[in-house]
Amino acid sequence: MNNTQHAAAAAPTAPPKGFVGKLLADRHSVPLSIALHLVPGGLIVAVYALIGAPISRAIGAPIFAAWAIALAVVLFPIWFGLLWLGKQKTGRYTMRGGVVHYRDKPFSRGKITLIGIGFLLYMFIVSLSLAPLDAWTYDHLFTWVTFESSGSSGTTYLDSYSKDAVLLTLLFCGPFTGFILPLIEEYYFRGFLLPRLPQLGRWAPLFNTALFSIYHFWAIWTVPSKILFLLPGIWFVWGKHDIRASIWMHPGSALIATVLGATAYALGLM
Repeated sequence: MNNTQHAAAAAPTAPPKGFVGKLLADRHSVPLSIALHLVPGGLIVAVYALIGAPISRAIGAPIFAAWAIALAVVLFPIWFGLLWLGKQKTGRYTMRGGVVHYRDKPFSRGKITLIGIGFLLYMFIVSLSLAPLDAWTYDHLFTWVTFESSGSSGTTYLDSYSKDAVLLTLLFCGPFTGFILPLIEEYYFRGFLLPRLPQLGRWAPLFNTALFSIYHFWAIWTVPSKILFLLPGIWFVWGKHDIRASIWMHPGSALIATVLGATAYALGLM
């Protein structure tokens, strides 16, 4: 390699400009942040209506499959978008280099594992205990929501389908809805959006938690309970700068719920 090539290789990548530069800035304006939190949820609902629901009905799959399709269609491009932003900033596809924050691992693996398990158990137990709140909120405020899977029961999306159809759907969709897609949400909402709200100070975790809860437009009646069981873990991630805590909490509890739920359904316990 000659001197010119060495100089080119050593030259830093120019800072991105335009909209990409705004996305990668250390601070997002509040209106931009609101849009970045909520637009993906609107897209998920649109993909559900236009693509997911017609496919699931055509193949006779539970409507749960429609939401799994919609989430995957929207969230996988978001994941790639984070990698693409890394390429614009560093020259290679990566979520590091200032794209996704809170990944410097300030805690030892053992300590964060114990902390993460604590948040996982908290979210799992509290979310189950708040199911009556979700039912009350739906029955009193959101009966006008008419998605096929809407209802005060936590298993409405599986009702009226054969056991084989439900189990096959859970087998194929479970790895995605039970871990991969929640993991993408953590990288995006906690690692990308939350750190870019320094102007909100201590309000940033609540802002992020509330908008992330509202982003679930397809289950809007669960917003109060989601805020209650998500906020402690998100507050910890914001304060301690370690995204592994919310990864344990959110994808971790989703994985446990998926495995236990599928097992209980297969055994006829639900």
